[in-house]
Amino acid sequence: MNKLLAYIHSLTPFSDESWNLLQTALSEKIYRKSELMLQEGEICHSLFYINQGFCKSYYEIDGVVKNTGFFFENEITTNINSFGSGQPSEFNIVACEKLHVIIFDKEKLFKLAAQCPEIETLGRNCIRQFASRQEEFSNLFKLYSAQERLEYIEKKYPEMVQRIPLTQLASFLGVARETLSRIRKRRLSQ
Repeated sequence: MNKLLAYIHSLTPFSDESWNLLQTALSEKIYRKSELMLQEGEICHSLFYINQGFCKSYYEIDGVVKNTGFFFENEITTNINSFGSGQPSEFNIVACEKLHVIIFDKEKLFKLAAQCPEIETLGRNCIRQFASRQEEFSNLFKLYSAQERLEYIEKKYPEMVQRIPLTQLASFLGVARETLSRIRKRRLSQ
């Protein structure tokens, strides 16, 4: 919980009293590699703070997996649309390795936020940060070529290149594995 508290302090001022209150909305869980945290069609009732490990969001079209996001230590993941609206999730979230998360329960969190302005501010900041990152990755596809997307990820998120298998990284970048291999090979020969 110390890493979570440090993360919270990086987002907003947070008193010991608010921390004690917040802990009543938190639970810890360990997911096995390949275990679903959220399944398509389910309603998302949680924010997941990643304490150790990483996970990904993805959907399938005709049996082909399309990776839409990767989330690492000291980050929050969720389905922001399902969490906010109560609508079923259109994608899955799965552990990519053994994953230790701290789960924020939506119902308890909302009740606490109504009582405590610091918790309300924390919730808004968590969602804002998550949405900002999602928009950042969305813009990669609007503004950059496949090679530029790879270079951006390498520079800004080196842990993705180091920890994500090449096939999954290619899917995330929107290219075939072979195309990603050619881009990397071409860059090495320059």
